Amino acid sequence: MDIKKINMEKTTKKEEKMSFSVTGMTCATCVKTVEKALSRLEGVKFAAVNLATSTGFIIAEKEIPFEVVKKAVEEVGYGVSEESPQEIEEKRYRETKKSLILGWLGTLPIAVLMLINMLMFKIQNFEFFELFVGGFVIFYAGRKTIKGAWIALTHKHTNMDTLIFFGSVASWFTTLLSIIGIPIASFGAIGAMIMTFHITGRFIESHLRDKAAKEIKALLKLQSKEATVITDKGEILVPIEAVKEGFTVLVKPGERIPIDGQIIDGVSGVDESMITGESIPIQKSVGEEVIGGSLNLTSPLKIKVTKVGEDTFLAQMIKLIQQAQGAKVPIQALADRITMWFVPSIITLAVLSSVIWYFNFERFSPFIESASKFIPWITMGSDPLTFSVFVFVATIVIACPCALGLATPMALVAGTGLAAKRGLIIKNAEAIQTAKEVKYVLMDKTGTLTEGNPKVVEHNLSEEEFRVISGIEKNSNHPLAKAVSSFVESNLKPDYIEEIPGQGLKAVVGENEYFIGRPEFPEKYTGYLESGKTVIEVYKNKDLLGYIVVEDPIRADSRSAVKELKNMNITPVMITGDNQKTARAVAKFVGIDEVYAQVRPADKLDIVRKYQAKGMKVVMAGDGMNDAAALKGADVGIAIGSGTDLAIDSADIIITKGGVYRIVDAIKISKKTFRVIKQNLFWAFFYNVVAIPMAMAGLLHPVIAEIAMAISSITVVLNSMKISRTKLYEENEDNKGSVLKCCE
Repeated sequence: MDIKKINMEKTTKKEEKMSFSVTGMTCATCVKTVEKALSRLEGVKFAAVNLATSTGFIIAEKEIPFEVVKKAVEEVGYGVSEESPQEIEEKRYRETKKSLILGWLGTLPIAVLMLINMLMFKIQNFEFFELFVGGFVIFYAGRKTIKGAWIALTHKHTNMDTLIFFGSVASWFTTLLSIIGIPIASFGAIGAMIMTFHITGRFIESHLRDKAAKEIKALLKLQSKEATVITDKGEILVPIEAVKEGFTVLVKPGERIPIDGQIIDGVSGVDESMITGESIPIQKSVGEEVIGGSLNLTSPLKIKVTKVGEDTFLAQMIKLIQQAQGAKVPIQALADRITMWFVPSIITLAVLSSVIWYFNFERFSPFIESASKFIPWITMGSDPLTFSVFVFVATIVIACPCALGLATPMALVAGTGLAAKRGLIIKNAEAIQTAKEVKYVLMDKTGTLTEGNPKVVEHNLSEEEFRVISGIEKNSNHPLAKAVSSFVESNLKPDYIEEIPGQGLKAVVGENEYFIGRPEFPEKYTGYLESGKTVIEVYKNKDLLGYIVVEDPIRADSRSAVKELKNMNITPVMITGDNQKTARAVAKFVGIDEVYAQVRPADKLDIVRKYQAKGMKVVMAGDGMNDAAALKGADVGIAIGSGTDLAIDSADIIITKGGVYRIVDAIKISKKTFRVIKQNLFWAFFYNVVAIPMAMAGLLHPVIAEIAMAISSITVVLNSMKISRTKLYEENEDNKGSVLKCCE
């Protein structure tokens, strides 16, 4: 097992997150072994390792050097790789493919000869051929499995490799015992078949897992390896790691934009579909932001670098998806508890059943004779020792817990992949399990139900005063403030400024004190408010200076989203700091019946608690800093990606493209993912509950047991991949509109 650090991210003054990639795991027991080692580190509050994605994640109270993590992994018998996860995966794929070819080159002839020897005529010295070819397949083609089992055993724990090791090596030893004269049937060929089927299952499983994670791999492919930097000496092509903030890069038509930045020269169409989902190219010009990974289509662009490395939008998306895929959901705790004692219990059962058969073979022989009429391979067991080994190997092989270990993480990989494709970045994997139970969806108005791109449509201020107000509003990220500051250009810098969440801005400019915020008596502006517009009042030295009227179009998908939520028996609720009349007008248009207006930020959290007190799961969706507490307090917090950093940091899910209809998608993906998790766990448990007693009763051939085990793992992966093919309801084009059109 190898482990590679990806990042150490500071989340608070006392909390650190480290995510890393892990390779070489074979089952859930491996996962628990690494988790235990990491959890024992001083300061670690939480540790999780994911089998399907080969990723791990820890949260610590302090910064933990990577060398400490490395040592913890090495102490439980595993290695550390400095290669990238992609390089590790490619290397493992090549090695598995080589082992697969070697395994079948040895197994096919030995299997054919075994059948001839059993059914047609005895082949002289076949057992010697069986010993050497079987040994080659088991100990050379299957050396990775043998090594994994040996590491586990020498560190006093077990895993799936342990079961394959015992099954295949025990079978091979029967050939050796038979050659030296002990009366026992030779199972050497069966040992080779067990190992080869195991390698084959691993190869298919790896291929399917790679396919299931195609969304994250598509994002990784967008990351540029080089950039053309403009310097005093001309254009220089440099590795992307050498590009720094403030550099100027040249992006020619047809090239991918390598980093996040601002255009300083040029006008071009930019395709951002792989990142934002917007299929129509966007015309970008001087002063506009561009995202690394998007495609420059028509003309050269000179871009000033504003973000590099892990700070870029694309890197953040990839990191969040990887962390979510590497995390766990509560239902996985059940599977984890079972797998901890599963392998040792199976070894114990296999030994007990073989011992019981050995000493009671004569008593149970009538049962064997009856069963052999329907199950032909049982006739192989003609003496107590042979049959007891037959039972031991079959029980060991049939019980490999690979399907159990993959049941939850594979569904998570597919679910988070589908979510990413739909413009949803799931930061907290637990949200996948919680969202399916949601009964209330609470939504902010501005920037959530509306586009968050309001425009000033009327005001009664002088040009000079508006310029002052514009200079003040430049210091706020609130959508309404941006509308005001973009209406009139201003370079004014206030002497003092304070943002009061849910109220407005207080500022001092020279000798004057200003307040820009919600009206004290909104009834004065009834006409504007009933048409869905928002009014901002401006005070100078506590005297009313004037007002500004702002209009924010409703998102195109808001009405269809509300309608679909109601169809799902989920109650949509609007919570806004805006006045009653504007809130009611917007709510009526989109179809929301429950409205809370003129709500302060602290009150939003109280409203969330109010619905939770009914015993219901609650989603809160918002985009502003005044939504942060409610996003954190809700069962599932969903932030609009264009919102403030505080809102995004407080959320469990981020919408990176589209509007509020993505909330519907999130809930549907949650339901589908959890349904698949339950199906996977059911079949994994059912398979073992049925198959283990059959093997202990001597009714399963070891080769058939190995094939069944491999099929069960592949079935779990294939069932999980159904999630990525889920058809999600698309927004109704007829429901598109704006407040201005519907409310005038």
